[in-house]
This record gives sequence, C-alpha cells and structure tokens, in this order.
Amino acid sequence: MRLSVIGCGYLGAVHAAAMASIGHEVVGIDVDENKIASLSRGEAPFFEPGLQEILSEGLASGNLTFTTDMSAARGAKVHFVGVGTPQQKDGYAADLTYVNAAVDALIPHLAEGDIVAGKSTVPVGTAQTLAARVDPTGATLVWNPEFLREGFAVKDTVDPDRLVAGVPTGEPGERAADILRQVYHPSVTKGTPFIVTDLATAELVKVAANAFLATKISFINAMAEIAEVTGADVTTLADAIGHDARIGRRFLGAGIGFGGGCLPKDIRAFSARAEELGRGESVAFLREIDAINMRRRDRAVDLTVAALGGSVFKKNITVLGAAFKPHSDDTRDSPALDVAVRLHGLGAWVTVTDPEAIDNARRIHPQLNYVHDRDEALRAADAIIVVTEWDQYRRELHPEHAATLTTGRIVIDGRNCLDATAWRNAGWDYHGMGRP
Repeated sequence: MRLSVIGCGYLGAVHAAAMASIGHEVVGIDVDENKIASLSRGEAPFFEPGLQEILSEGLASGNLTFTTDMSAARGAKVHFVGVGTPQQKDGYAADLTYVNAAVDALIPHLAEGDIVAGKSTVPVGTAQTLAARVDPTGATLVWNPEFLREGFAVKDTVDPDRLVAGVPTGEPGERAADILRQVYHPSVTKGTPFIVTDLATAELVKVAANAFLATKISFINAMAEIAEVTGADVTTLADAIGHDARIGRRFLGAGIGFGGGCLPKDIRAFSARAEELGRGESVAFLREIDAINMRRRDRAVDLTVAALGGSVFKKNITVLGAAFKPHSDDTRDSPALDVAVRLHGLGAWVTVTDPEAIDNARRIHPQLNYVHDRDEALRAADAIIVVTEWDQYRRELHPEHAATLTTGRIVIDGRNCLDATAWRNAGWDYHGMGRP
C-alpha cells in the first residue's frame, strides 16, 4: 500500500521507516529541509535503537523516500499525521498549530476514499474538528494513536502491544478500519488486539494511558517522600506491593521522576482540556502528580548539597546522564539536565556525560562542561550523581573502579539503580531516593 507520513520527528520518522520495513511504499514529508536532507541520506537525525538499520534498508529498497513537497502525498491511500503538539508557551494547553497546518496543507492533495490517520497526541475533540475540514474532500479522518516508548520505538511500531483505531460511524468508519487492518497486517495476523472505537475514545486512550503512567511514577515518588522522613526503604516497599498482580512492579521505580517530550506536557494538556470541558475536578489530581514529579528534582539537588557539607560552591560534581531516559538522545524536559543546571546555578563545577545525548544537551545548556568519556568525566569529582540509568552507569561502573578516578567518595543515586551495599562496602557515602 502507498502511504504518506506527515511530520518526520521522533514519531513520524520511526513510523515511516517501520511501515516501509513491512513492505509498504512510504513517503515521509516535513517542512524542515535539514531533517529531510538527513533522512534522505540515510542518516537518522536522532538516536533511536534500530532506526538507522530500517531507515537504510527502506531507502535502499526504494520503499522509502522523503521530501518537503506536500504534493508527494497525492496517490497515497493512507496519510499519517504525526507532527508535534507541544505545550503552549503561555499555558498548559496543547499547541495545535502544527496539527492544523499539516492537515490544511494536506487537504488539497486528498482524493475521495483516502484515509487521514492522526497519530499525534491531541486534546479530546480535536479529531471531530479536523474531520469537518477533511470530509468535504471525500476522504475519511480517523485517529490512530501511537504508544511508543523512546528507546523501543522501532519494536513498538513493528510489533505493538495493541492497535487503536478511532473511526466515524457507519460505512466510512467500517471501511477505514478495514484499511488500517491491511496497513498493520503483520500485527493483526499474529493476533495483536485491534480496538475499533469512536474518535473521542481513541484520543482519550492515549492521554489516559500517559496520565496513568505518570500517576504510577509519582505515586511511588510520594511514597519515597514518606520513606525519607520515617527511615523506610521505598525500593523494598515497591517490591512488596509490586507482587500484587493488580498493581505490578513496572513504573514503580522511585527517583528523580519523569521527563521527555510526552508525559509532562500531555498531563498538563489533559488538565487544561478537562477545565475547558467543565470537568477540571475529574483530573485535578494530575496537578499534584506534576508537582510531586518536580519536587523529586529538588530532592536530588538537596541530597547532593547536604552530602557535600551544605554547599556545592566550587565543588566538582559529575552528572552521569543527560537524556531523560536511557536508549535515547532526547533531552526535552530532562530531569537529568535540570538537576545539572540547578547544581551549576549553586556554584558547582558540573561535568555532564552521556553515551548519546551530549550534543543535544550542549545546544540547550552550553554553560555546562560536557565530556564524552565516562571515566574522564569522573576524574577528580568530589561527588557523582546518577540521573539517567544507562547500563554504562548502573551495571558497568564498579565502585572500586570509580574510586580510583574521583577525589571524593560521595554518590547520589538519583534513579535507585545502583547496588547500595556494594557501593557502601567499597567506601562510598551512598545516598538513594527514599532509601535509608
């Protein structure tokens, strides 16, 4: 099937390459000339495991092309819209500028029977508004939310755990759902749940999923706050309650909280939309979820200051991590970088290292010192703080080896990912999040 993908950022580039990898003919379209040039050369503009391989294969096979010309979408059966919906600069609501612009630019090139499939995360009600603009062309607008995890986005696109299709009522919706089943034929054939619903529910599925995950993370971080004043161990607590099948252990990792380009802005946009609908009280708890999340960054800074005797002024601090999560170079709303910048603001000499995210971090915060080599970054540090749980830090960095490089023996475990006993036995002053 011939497909177009409008928007070639984190979502769109992966979707385009993944769809080409399962045999579709795909054209990716974006207004960013540099991004399109990079993709056309077979160079992934960001780090995502597996993307470089399927990008190169798609271009080599001829199944995948990229352009800035929207007219290239003409002739595609399904047009996926995967542009960004950032937080508005003057409030919590989502900025739909790019979604509206993408759909408006696509409309002149639509033919009767085409499917416009929204993948962007949008406030509930957006699809219905866009459908009114698409319907006169004879095309059908549907909503097909993504559930990608950065670091696993290729796998999650090629082999998703579920597929959701929000479609209009009647024959157009049934036909659109059938076409999407063909697009995702390999997954549908292997039995991946394919859930057909109305437009509004499909929009809510995505934001509700993100809100739930954010709630689970902030819940265990709230328990960490209680543990810190009672002497309890939040890690053991999480293990214990995680054995309950109704709760589960995943996403119960206390630390410096979540970040990235999705969870923070999505829960804020959800709150804003609920207020617009007159149901702000229904998701009022999300404001506290956000507040808890931001407090954990404060806590990591406070732990570091206390461990260094009450001041970090002119202290050498090595920050292990810049990306908001491992297996990614994404530094959007990164808790790791936030902590680094706050320590710098308190007068510390801060050195940041990360396997993939240094270039992105430097563009945002050039005032910090960046070192690619982990061991070089550790040299002469008075304290180290682990803020992104890369394997290079949580598994491959041994406390005895680290002690040969640093000046001090203070480690702040911002992700509770280190073996506290091993580090303490090696002579380190270990501080975890919500751990005695």
